[in-house]
Parts: sequence; structure tokens; C-alpha cells
Amino acid sequence: MSAPRPTNITLHRASRVLEVAFDTGETFRLPCEYLRVHSPSAEVQGHGPGQRVLQHGKQNVNIVEIAPVGQYGVLLRFDDGHDTGIYSWSVLHDLGKHQAAKWQAYLDELAAAGKARAPQR
Repeated sequence: MSAPRPTNITLHRASRVLEVAFDTGETFRLPCEYLRVHSPSAEVQGHGPGQRVLQHGKQNVNIVEIAPVGQYGVLLRFDDGHDTGIYSWSVLHDLGKHQAAKWQAYLDELAAAGKARAPQR
């Protein structure tokens, strides 16, 4: 079985949501903040187990550009300057499929670290 492939990707700038429809019939509405804090980049994920860097203060982040990467994914450029990490189709599908659990785990991690979603002034 091949990995799900997107049939449509729409950025809703005003609501800061990336909507991704897949050939499985599933459509996910992924907030830009969610995508940013779960970036597959080494800057966020680290270079090995236990090296992930908790992202915080990203509540108002938006995507400024979506650049295709071959036939397998996209590079999302965010307005906070983050522009590394390729979101493969399987990564986007996984983020959509497990959004509720991943988001709650992120919120729990923020709370445990005493960090906030809102940017520091």
C-alpha cells in the first residue's frame, strides 16, 4: 500500500490554517502553530533521540510560502523566519491523523516546562 498523497493544499492566511486533502478522502485543517511546533527540521527535532527542542511563543505564527519539494512533500516557510524541514506527504498525513493527541502532548509539555503558546513581549 502506498502512502496517502495530497489532492489539494490550501493556506487560509486569515485563520492561519493549512488545509490538506488526501487521496484517502481525508481532509485535515492544520493550524500553522501546530505545523511550526512539530516541524520535521533538525532545528526542532534534533539530530537524535532525546534532542527535540520544545518550541514556544508560536501562537500567532503564519505560513508565508509553500514550496514544492519534488513529488514527495513541501517546504513551509513561516513568518518567524523558520524555513527548514521538509514536510513529506507521510509527515503531513501523520500530523493530521494524530492531531488531537500530538497537540495535547505539546500543551502538556509546555505546561511542564512553564512555557507559553503566546509570544513573549
